[in-house]
Amino acid sequence: MKIFIIEDDNNIIKQLEKIIIDRELGKVIGCANDGITGLEEIIDLKPDIVLVDLLMPGKDGISLVKEAKKIHPDMFFIMISQVSSKDMIGKSYQSGIEYYVSKPINAIEVESVIKKVEDKLEMNRKLNQIKSLFSNNKDEQKKQKTSSGIEKVKVIMQRIGIAGESGSQDICNIVKYLIDTKQNASDFTLKELCSKFTDQPKTMEQRIRRTAMVGMVNLANLGIEDYLNETFIEYSTGLYNFEQIKTEMDYIRGKSKKRGKVNIKKFIEGMVLYTSQESSYE
Repeated sequence: MKIFIIEDDNNIIKQLEKIIIDRELGKVIGCANDGITGLEEIIDLKPDIVLVDLLMPGKDGISLVKEAKKIHPDMFFIMISQVSSKDMIGKSYQSGIEYYVSKPINAIEVESVIKKVEDKLEMNRKLNQIKSLFSNNKDEQKKQKTSSGIEKVKVIMQRIGIAGESGSQDICNIVKYLIDTKQNASDFTLKELCSKFTDQPKTMEQRIRRTAMVGMVNLANLGIEDYLNETFIEYSTGLYNFEQIKTEMDYIRGKSKKRGKVNIKKFIEGMVLYTSQESSYE
């Protein structure tokens, strides 16, 4: 694995390099002491993994990740910082990082996180190789993709605790339809989508809304219990609006009378997006 380090403290760069070399985690192909230079370097060198500091001169880590992801969406980022603010950590995950490592540097934590990211990268590569073997059989590939996609949706629903809800099958039906027809949820109103499956679209829409809301409540409770929980981090931004999740968390804590709101189109579009990602959340 090709690894690049962006950090304004040379002592920390040396620490990270030593950990990576001693534990045979990959090859350090370059380093930078500021965000502007770091961004230019990683765009050119295309590393597999970037270890990036949150607070740096020139360009902060969050801005760097956002800009780099637009150019190289498959690049993986690990944020390193001594900042413990939950809001800042949340913004870091929203920008597109995979993991957040706290300073002072802990060698075991760094090794564990890099190995997790490497596992994801390796899984992606293997799946892409398998996919290419069947690229000539388009009809069969489409069937497999749809079937695999729905299985992924079911796994996600299990993870956020809505697999047994009354609207779970409705969600699967809509996602399958959008995959098969290669259309986007934004092309329809929710009523129009529901009308394709029932002559009582309002009832179906209500089931979906209740089910998606249960998922929000479950994720909010996970976030309260453990702000760095992987399921919370993954789906609080992938399926919901992160600010609305935080609003629901405040409601559960009794800090606010206002509840979080679910954007159903974002929820469905998020489900469709996950079906196309070659990730290992199963």
